[in-house]
Amino acid sequence: MRYFMALEIPQNCQKQLEGVQRQLKEIIPQIRLTDSPKLHLTIAFIGEQPDYLKEDLRKIIVKAVGGIPPFTITPGYIDGFPHLHSAHVFWVGAKGDIDKLMIIRERIKDGLSHLGLDTDERRYVPHIAIAKINGNFQLSTEQEAKLQNMMLKEFAPIQISSIKLFESVPEEGFHHHNTLAEVPLTSS
Repeated sequence: MRYFMALEIPQNCQKQLEGVQRQLKEIIPQIRLTDSPKLHLTIAFIGEQPDYLKEDLRKIIVKAVGGIPPFTITPGYIDGFPHLHSAHVFWVGAKGDIDKLMIIRERIKDGLSHLGLDTDERRYVPHIAIAKINGNFQLSTEQEAKLQNMMLKEFAPIQISSIKLFESVPEEGFHHHNTLAEVPLTSS
């Protein structure tokens, strides 16, 4: 199975992100938009692993969220990987109670290390991938000005009350995501 751990984006925020995607598509017509049901904020990408690890991965999430009450994040800005000017992926960055998200992320990395799984050591930036682009894309000055004028201030905060373990299943060149486990956040 191809595993990842993430925050699911509620439908009301998906609708808001669709508006951002439409604006982005007008500015950069050649992008491929992420389907709304696939919008999520990844905490850890685990990749291809044996099926029997599913329960161990769920336990890592349970331990990682221990003592952390529900919290909120808010989509706040547009950027890209590796950077906005020559992005392969466009994303919306999150702000808000990021400290809680970072604690969960570090605990998950520790748990994955204990299982002997590789962890991404790059600086973690909480984000929601909204589009991809192929080739050697370069953002023009005009496109950059339009992106800077896009307003993300109207986003409603996203209430985070659980972390999910997903599998990513390839299907005709695309992937669909199945929820394998959902672990609620509680303060106790």
